[in-house]
Formats: sequence, structure tokens, C-alpha cells
Amino acid sequence: MSFEKLQDRLNGESFSWLITGCAGFIGSNLLETLLNLGQKVTGVDNFSTGFQHNLDQVKAAVGPEKWKNFRFIQGDITRFEICQKACTGQDYVLHQAALGSVPRSVADPLTTNENNITGFLNILTAARDAKVRRFVYAASSSTYGDHPGLPKKEDKIGKPLSPYAVTKYVNELYAEVFSSTYGFKTIGLRYFNVFGRRQDPFGAYAAVIPLWFASMVREEEVYINGDGETSRDFCYIDNCVQANLLSALAGDEAADEVYNVAFGERTSLNELFVMIKDRVVRAYPRCAGLNPVFRDFRAGDVRHSLADISKAGKLLGYKPQFSVGQGLDLAAEWYMENLSC
Repeated sequence: MSFEKLQDRLNGESFSWLITGCAGFIGSNLLETLLNLGQKVTGVDNFSTGFQHNLDQVKAAVGPEKWKNFRFIQGDITRFEICQKACTGQDYVLHQAALGSVPRSVADPLTTNENNITGFLNILTAARDAKVRRFVYAASSSTYGDHPGLPKKEDKIGKPLSPYAVTKYVNELYAEVFSSTYGFKTIGLRYFNVFGRRQDPFGAYAAVIPLWFASMVREEEVYINGDGETSRDFCYIDNCVQANLLSALAGDEAADEVYNVAFGERTSLNELFVMIKDRVVRAYPRCAGLNPVFRDFRAGDVRHSLADISKAGKLLGYKPQFSVGQGLDLAAEWYMENLSC
């Protein structure tokens, strides 16, 4: 099914959706899209990495009538009773709640494990018990670990390089076991460096793109870990939203699989610096003299990452609509409006 046909279907047919981590970066974008498509959505968040202002922005974007279709549960997925309450009566679950960041997991593996494994098993079990139609969850490209092959293909992984990577691989193993043991339909989406509007630029574990936007606008130092030739497959948020909705409504022949979600091109950190700087300078010419500061490589990071997205294209109908450059144009517009200078 193409994404256009899927949108047409959702515009004409209403389902009940649960989004965990709904106040976060990806979750709030899923929420906005589904509400705009006339869907009924329940969201769960404990505000550990999500924000009320993300929900406020969604409310402003969709308007009061569509906002009435949203029910919010403030709670923690490490509590099974919260998961049970949230899953009751749902058709689809989009599980985005997790503690991201490789460095965070290196600093605090216990909390990462509690949220990403215990929390995952709680919501997976509650969704099974509630007999939801499809459970779609955020997996991670970190699962590829030290496997040197490029592009990354779903059936070839290496050893994990961080506690975070371990937790995301365990998610895939649990999903596989729930399929074989209970016949419960799941799809895992291995995200590759998703970026875009509402991605938090602040905090100790901010992702590179929002962090660099904020640093440049404020004329602060921009740090590059290593020599700048480390590369990533950056994926704009709307591509990620597309993959989630396609996964939820895909036929059973596409279920019980994991898929790469990316654009399918590699960008080095040096290239990314230039691309972001060009967009910032258009709005703030005073930033033209900024140069990066290079420092040591970061523990747990892989050197290069590039996704093969052919499987998602074939079985889900996934076709990313926004390149890195197009996504950065849209992200820059959002950050220029929302960052105080």
C-alpha cells in the first residue's frame, strides 16, 4: 500500500491508536499526523524525555475539534497497570517510549535496562492481552553493532557496542518470541538517526542535529567527535511517521519482521556541519565565521552507518519522501522559529 492510499483510508475510517512516548520527538509527530487524519489516539508519557510543550504544539497545530480525539495518560511503562490501562480497547500500538542515547546507557545501564527492556515487555504483554491488531515498535540501527558491512541489511547484525544497543536487540528477541509463542503480530522499525521538528536541542544527550542548530544560533562552540568523517544515514521525521503508519496497516505477510527506516544515503559529520551552517547563516549572517571544534571519538559509537531500505519498500510500501537536505530545510525553519536567540 502506498502512503497516499493509506492516508486516504485513514481519512475515511477511524481506528483507536496508542502511542507510548507521545510527548517525545517521534511520538508527538505521530500524534499530530493521526489526529489530523481523524483518528482516536491515547498517549502515554512520564515526561522523562518528553515535554508538555510538544503536546501544546500538537494541540495548536490540529485545532480544538481534532484535539478532542486525544486522551492522555501520564504514567510510566515500567508499571504494568499503566500499560494495561493504556492498551485496553486499542486497535494499534505505536511504541516509541524508551531512554535513547548511547552515552546515557553507558553512564547508567540500569535505568536504560529498566525502561527499554522491562518497559517494553510490559507494553508488549499488555497489548497482547488486549488483543490489539498490530504492535509496531521503535527498534534501532544500533543493533547492527560492530558488523562492518554497508549498507546495513536486516538479516546481518554484529555484536552490540553499548548497553542501549543490547536493550534494543532484546526488544526484537521478545517480539520474535511473542510471535512464535502467542501468534501476536509485531513489526520493529530500526530507526537510523531520525531528525526534525520537536527534537530537543538541549540536555546532556541531545542528538547532533538539534544540538548543532542550537549551538550555531547562539554562537556557541560546535563539537565534532573524532575527525568528522564518521557518517550516518539521517532520516527526516516525516519519513519515520510514514513507516510507522504503513507498518500498522500492512498485511500479515509483512508482520513479524524488522525493517530499516532511513533515507538510504550516507552523510559525514563534516558534510552535516556545512549543511546546517548554510541554513543557519541564511537567517543569521553573523554566524558565518563559525568553525567546528574536534575532540575525541565517543565510546560506543559505530564509525559508519548506511541502511538498505529495499525490504521496507517491498513489503511495506515505504518510500521516503524527504532527503536529508529537504529535511534540514524544514528542520531549520522550525528551529529558527522555536530557538530563542
